[in-house]
Amino acid sequence: MSGVPATGVAVTDKATRERLAAAVEFALAEAKQSGATAAEAGANISQGLAVTVRLGEVETVEHTRDKGLGLTVYFGQRTGSASTTDISPEALRDTVRAACAIAKHTAEDDCAGLADPARLATHFPDLGLHYPWHPDMSQAIELARAAETAARETDARITNSEGASLSTHEGLEVYGNTHGFLGSQASTRHSLSLSVIAQDQAGMQRDYWYSVARDPERLESPQTVGHEAARRTLRRLGSRQLSTRECPVLFEAPIASSLLSHFISAVRGSSLYRQASFLLDSLGKPLFADFVHLHEQPHLKGALGSAAFDGEGVATQARDLVRGGVLQGYVLDSYSARKLKMTTTGNAGGVHNLTLDPGPESLDLGQLLKRLHTGLLVTELIGFGVNIVTGDYSRGAAGFWVENGEIRYPVEEITIAGNLRQMFRQLLAAGSDVDTRGNLRCGSILIENMTVAGN
Repeated sequence: MSGVPATGVAVTDKATRERLAAAVEFALAEAKQSGATAAEAGANISQGLAVTVRLGEVETVEHTRDKGLGLTVYFGQRTGSASTTDISPEALRDTVRAACAIAKHTAEDDCAGLADPARLATHFPDLGLHYPWHPDMSQAIELARAAETAARETDARITNSEGASLSTHEGLEVYGNTHGFLGSQASTRHSLSLSVIAQDQAGMQRDYWYSVARDPERLESPQTVGHEAARRTLRRLGSRQLSTRECPVLFEAPIASSLLSHFISAVRGSSLYRQASFLLDSLGKPLFADFVHLHEQPHLKGALGSAAFDGEGVATQARDLVRGGVLQGYVLDSYSARKLKMTTTGNAGGVHNLTLDPGPESLDLGQLLKRLHTGLLVTELIGFGVNIVTGDYSRGAAGFWVENGEIRYPVEEITIAGNLRQMFRQLLAAGSDVDTRGNLRCGSILIENMTVAGN
């Protein structure tokens, strides 16, 4: 977002990086001196600004600045963890003593321990994650106000606002362990969001829009955010209920990524070794149609999920989770990998830019509506009625009824239900309208058949 000069002080300068690295190394050395057979520590510092404007008036202004260090020590197979917001030598010694005291009272766990030294990152590419931006308070307020004004001026039916918010965040993380690994990463994340209310004789509706990026220059303008929030809200006026039926369901891209999150929950190591997943023993088995390609891209420049190493220092790498519809791998950290007698996949802390490629037809939303023909376009999900143990899926929803490939009218107060295993198998198309505003990246997703419960 151009036109806003940088002010303030970065928390990611060389001196700060050296200070955090020294704190990590000091804590690790103290842990070893205290008798720990191994240890790992992560230190971080961050700062940010968040402002919210509602109906042109400032509601909140929040400056944040946080600092801390977390430490885990290992006495053989016993572990203990402690943390502190004070990284002075004496505070770090107290933190080490606390972690060691805890470890001496815990049960042995033969899967506990640091990541395999051979898997630790040795290459640290510049992933374009750090774009400091420090607008002063008045400028941040004006940007939020401009987004709200743009929405309110779009149409007289925009009668109220839940507020526009601008936030900036800059942080530095340093991780080290007694295998000799020490890595750091500076990053930024900035966002502009808005939620408004429209009203006509039929009632009121609300919707929202937001833009998020590491580089403020890549944020959508306040006018774009405002107009899109208004457009999405106005199109919901006159919403109706549906009668209960079964039909195809098209998940719009901004919410379709929730289906990927359920898939990740089911193939995550912690769910698997606890026998708490409907996808137990699914490795090498077809779960989706053969066109489905789901993969991690951890080294994408400037992406929100990019990282050179995971939370244990393990090098990240591009890899397929699903290829040709077949499950190729799980999502594992070192602990869950040992539980399953497997190898870490570099996912301590989660996946990295998990991407669902568009299907071979590369259909945009309009073309997907034609493919849907007659059915439900879902644009909002409500609640969390998802059971990862059984795969049962039931969530409140709102969206649009579609006939002959054309949107006919908005709908609300409905529930969509099915089973995730069946839904994955009935994934008919993945759109080219990929939403890149998060760590899970996909376009709209068309499911062949679900139950829609209404009147």
